[in-house]
Amino acid sequence: MAITSAAAVGATSMVGPEARRPDERMTMQEFDYIVVGSGSGGAVLAGRLTEDPGTSVLVLEAGGRSRPNMNVQIPAAFAKQFHTRLDWDYTSEPEPHLDGRRIYQPRGKMLGGTSGMNAMIYIRGNRADYDGWAKAGATGWSYDEVLPLFRRMETNSRGASEFHGASGPQHVEDAPDPREGSRRLVEAMAEVGIGRTDDFNGAQQEGAGMYQRFTRRGQRWTTYDGYLAPHRRRPNLTITAGAHVHRVLIEDGRATGVVARVGNQVRTLRAKREVVLAAGAYNSPQLLMLSGIGPADHLAEHGIAPVVDNPHVGAHLMDHPMYLVNWDSSHRDNLAFAEKPAELVRYLARRKGMLTSNIGEAGAFFHTSVADDAPGMQMIGAPAYFWEHGAAEYDGQAIAIGLSMVGARSEGTVRLASSDPEKAPRICNNYFEHPDDMTSMIDGIERAREVMGARAMQGFANHEIHPGPSYGSRKELEAAVRRGVEHTYHPSCTARMGTEEDGVLDASLRVHGVTGLRVADTSAMPRVTHGNTHAPTMLIGEKAADLIKSGA
Repeated sequence: MAITSAAAVGATSMVGPEARRPDERMTMQEFDYIVVGSGSGGAVLAGRLTEDPGTSVLVLEAGGRSRPNMNVQIPAAFAKQFHTRLDWDYTSEPEPHLDGRRIYQPRGKMLGGTSGMNAMIYIRGNRADYDGWAKAGATGWSYDEVLPLFRRMETNSRGASEFHGASGPQHVEDAPDPREGSRRLVEAMAEVGIGRTDDFNGAQQEGAGMYQRFTRRGQRWTTYDGYLAPHRRRPNLTITAGAHVHRVLIEDGRATGVVARVGNQVRTLRAKREVVLAAGAYNSPQLLMLSGIGPADHLAEHGIAPVVDNPHVGAHLMDHPMYLVNWDSSHRDNLAFAEKPAELVRYLARRKGMLTSNIGEAGAFFHTSVADDAPGMQMIGAPAYFWEHGAAEYDGQAIAIGLSMVGARSEGTVRLASSDPEKAPRICNNYFEHPDDMTSMIDGIERAREVMGARAMQGFANHEIHPGPSYGSRKELEAAVRRGVEHTYHPSCTARMGTEEDGVLDASLRVHGVTGLRVADTSAMPRVTHGNTHAPTMLIGEKAADLIKSGA
């Protein structure tokens, strides 16, 4: 679907003055902590560390100077950022189980990272995820132990409760103006036996309901907005955009700083205490490998002397494959009309209307036929046509259900393409390497067809567009999946917590074999959570701050 471009409407500033003057306040060459990345984990960590006025923190963000951009602020416009300068714009290697297709991998390249580009859906994951991490050796990460951190980080429009907070930096709210088709989808999901839940992050994840989002009064709220922008004048906080980190300096087994290109100058910046990588599931393992931490044979291929031989760096890449089921609709309360001038006026004047939509308004979690300790499938329902990451157009109105396989089991890799630190890494998702994943995905498509055929969808869903009525058998659906599946933008686990024999980090997020170096982003997950990964990555930032402050 297409949404009005920011260039056509003008905008207010999306970022602070640091983004416009990359070298501002960067007179120091040494800091207590250097945080690489300002996204879902890095912004949280840096903001928390600078609460101590005696602690100096440098945040390095590769995203450059940014003009005001309403495509970041307007929830419905998130896909308009794809393939722009706000996007790392990665593409996978030919995928072995997807007929050799290459998969587009967008990641945010701006202050706030991918929290400025995602669909803003607020899902923490399932209790079983965190209890599973703890049981596998990640001490301190059980659900009961991390719940207070989730509550601490949010200001929820529903107020404080056993499961939610009301005074944190990150704003969360119910959709201010959802479409009728989204409400009907929830009714239809319940009608076919999925059940209902009024809070995916409360007592029960399983069921159907409307998603809460990371927005404030109808506008996107990023981790930069919550954790850095309000404190950017702190004298102990330096934020430098346009800084592409090349490698971590490691001297006598200790991380002592980084080498980075800031603007057109390559600089050495020192960390008195620690370097923390929060560059995401692709770039954090890439930086570890460029710094000599990774599979020794792979590093040797690129002329990099190994400091720590660890085959798990860049391994175990997990994500949530997603297939979109689209149905034609004749109902006019549909995001196909979001670009009408009247909708822009409604948004600018009152933060109401279709542009406040995050597209994926409704959803559900349910079990497939594959045994799992948490619901293995997530539905993301949208009152819109969505195909090819939102770039494809449809002559009419449509309703979509994204089938996000949150119980995926297949694992891929991130590897160096070159010793050049500014070359994109090689990414292979390896989707559907595990046969259970295809079973779950086809189960999900068949369930989505039930939803679209439910009584609640009469008058809303007319005929199937994708995969189409000619794909009837499970074998035919498998072929459609291999040709059309994409993903839910949730790469994880490439520098996972574990022992020295099976992971990259200990339970305190410290890199095995190097002192003074941690990772605090989605790559630290031992296994990907059952649901959207933005909130869990914020949790990792919060947890990292507590660990560092406590001396762990």
